[in-house]
Amino acid sequence: MDWRKIYASKLKTPEEAVKEIHSGDTVLIAHAASEPGILVNAMVDYAVRQDLRNIRIVQQHDLGPCKYLGPGMERHFSFNNLFVGPASRNHIAAGKGDYTPCFFYQIPDYVVNVEPADVFLVTLSPPDEHGFCSYGISCDFAKEVGQNPKTRVIGSVNPNMPRVMGDNFIHVSRLAVIVESNEPVLEHGNSVIGETEASIGRHIASLVRDGDCLQLGIGAIPDAVLRCLDDKKDLGIHSEMVSDGVVDLYEKGVITGKRKNIDKGKMVVTFMLGTRRLYDFVNDNPAVSLMPVSYVNDPFIISQNDNVVSINSALQIDLMGQVCAEAIGLKQYSAVGGQVDFVRGAAASKGGRSIIAFPSVTKGGSVSKIVPFLSEGAAVTTSRNDVDYIVTEQGIARMKGKTLRERARALVKIAHPDFQEGLKEEFERRFSEPY
Repeated sequence: MDWRKIYASKLKTPEEAVKEIHSGDTVLIAHAASEPGILVNAMVDYAVRQDLRNIRIVQQHDLGPCKYLGPGMERHFSFNNLFVGPASRNHIAAGKGDYTPCFFYQIPDYVVNVEPADVFLVTLSPPDEHGFCSYGISCDFAKEVGQNPKTRVIGSVNPNMPRVMGDNFIHVSRLAVIVESNEPVLEHGNSVIGETEASIGRHIASLVRDGDCLQLGIGAIPDAVLRCLDDKKDLGIHSEMVSDGVVDLYEKGVITGKRKNIDKGKMVVTFMLGTRRLYDFVNDNPAVSLMPVSYVNDPFIISQNDNVVSINSALQIDLMGQVCAEAIGLKQYSAVGGQVDFVRGAAASKGGRSIIAFPSVTKGGSVSKIVPFLSEGAAVTTSRNDVDYIVTEQGIARMKGKTLRERARALVKIAHPDFQEGLKEEFERRFSEPY
């Protein structure tokens, strides 16, 4: 049958589409900016109206309104997050929802084999002339879930979603139901870069060499790093995600990917989050390749490029070099995400370097992020055996190959001056020698 006839036969209103969801189903919601708000809202309204029970919501990073977490929704929905976000943080801390620790590159296996989804809600680009829709700006686990014959895929086809190249497509014949939407795709504005972030950016840029292959995150520090790389040549991108900053460097000829060993000349990512400028840049751009996270974040794949530089952040680091990037004490704040995937991939890359970067203080300067001990209950995200470079606005500390004594001494030096005396006292107590 012609794909246009298939498309037309599956086209329904949001209210009709969510009738595919039944009591007891596991419903997976697409990641980040690919969340189809029109379908999520219709699902909640339908579940309340029909008094559906025990629908299990699984999500990776909540950025939408999360209507299913509202008062009284426990009657209809349970909730499991794979990367805790602002909407679910307090919900999970109050015991009303759950969090599952998982390396990002292993999440496709989790949502296909360990806890398979009955229904997948996702935003798609309009189909091309062959009937293929792009997953747009968020491939990550979507590709594998979309291929699972046991999962009913409800696609919100939206002209605002860019058509992004790579292993990032699903044919309309694979969709159980199609809904047409024109809702805006979530945008993330450019971060405000202060002097602290600018200083961290300059320190990190000093560790980047011509031809390096970069992994970057989102926020003020990655943006500050990108602003300091104008003088570099032939940088590559193999990154869990990118934001607007890569567009400037690509247009200036700084990012070329010429020296990559694999995916040469292409920016390889698994999802992206930025403004419309980024989304327009990646639309139908053969220089950008969105691939499943099982490929992008696999440490073995990462390591096949030489000179991989991974840049990630932290909430706390202790004097041994243990990094907590996901919890404040017992409260789950975010998740491991792809940090360890890229720390280990960079370590196995010839010439690779991994960097954990953060401001030395938080809460208006009243709390040090470099501490004698991690807070009680805090998770170790990156172990002291994996950690490489630590960067704050105060400087750079190399951990790899250093003794515990040498690590502690180096970390005290890059702590905020207001907290160095207390850390020196801990150093002297622990190592029985003057700092």
